[in-house]
Amino acid sequence: MKATAVAHPIQGLIKYHGLRGLKERIPYHDSISVCIKALTTTTTVEPLPELEKNDILINGKRTAAQETRRIETVIHKLKELAGFSGRFKIVSENSLTTGKGLGFSASAFAALGLATCTVLGLELPEDQLSEIVRLGAGSSTRSLAGGFSIWYADKNGRSYAEQLQVREDMDFSMVIVPIQSNVRTDEAHAEVLSSPLFQARLRNIDGLLGKMKTAISGGDSAAICKLAEEDTLNLHAITMTGSSHMVLWEPDTLRIMKEIIRIREQGTLAYYSMDTGPSVFVNTCKANAEGIIEKFHDMGYNSAIVSSVGGKPFLTGNHLF
Repeated sequence: MKATAVAHPIQGLIKYHGLRGLKERIPYHDSISVCIKALTTTTTVEPLPELEKNDILINGKRTAAQETRRIETVIHKLKELAGFSGRFKIVSENSLTTGKGLGFSASAFAALGLATCTVLGLELPEDQLSEIVRLGAGSSTRSLAGGFSIWYADKNGRSYAEQLQVREDMDFSMVIVPIQSNVRTDEAHAEVLSSPLFQARLRNIDGLLGKMKTAISGGDSAAICKLAEEDTLNLHAITMTGSSHMVLWEPDTLRIMKEIIRIREQGTLAYYSMDTGPSVFVNTCKANAEGIIEKFHDMGYNSAIVSSVGGKPFLTGNHLF
């Protein structure tokens, strides 16, 4: 038996930054994100008793040692719950392989968790699976929850994500501009305490989270867009003032940011957002999205795409092997 799951990556709106529990991947504060419908990770898992070790292929390449450890941490937990001692063949593919900072680690572990549970016959509550996939990538909790979701750093002693209630008539759209980079973004999380600005973030984060939750529940797209841009600048100020003075933006990132400011000054709802990477999300409403993406295509960013909000991971019969 094999199982294949599809999950959507996430854009951080109020982003998490830094881990106070590295092994368990426990963040310093809650965070809120939105799933990207236009992008997916597809993962096929099959138990194969004859294997001496797990056979893992991601985007056509064998996993490096660190990637393998993260994957095996998650599947080991699920194997323990199922009483299974065998090995797996795992093949995973992202719908887009260019661009850094697009949230694909989130969708990768969400899809892995769902597919592995399925082949093992596990029917876990979503919050329990959320805590398990978190061991691979913290943001996978929010990819698993789907839609607009919140990841709790500590809710009654637990750290998991759940979907937020949203008005059905919410008018929210994203334009995604992938930008490539060789910077290892995981290092940014490791040095947050070295930034003199991080404690200020911790003091202010509850206020930002509260405003974002109110905007989402009220369907206030403009407020969501504006708050995500504010949080982006806050996040990157910390990465730039950490001990490594890490600048995650590329020249194209700044070019796009300035263009979005220009578009906004002309009266169009458009705000930029970046996670821990150079790729740019432009948050807007549906009516503006096509005009914005045409502008970026004219500027030479032909890989830019439009997306609505994605849902929870789902199973499919279209296996990768």
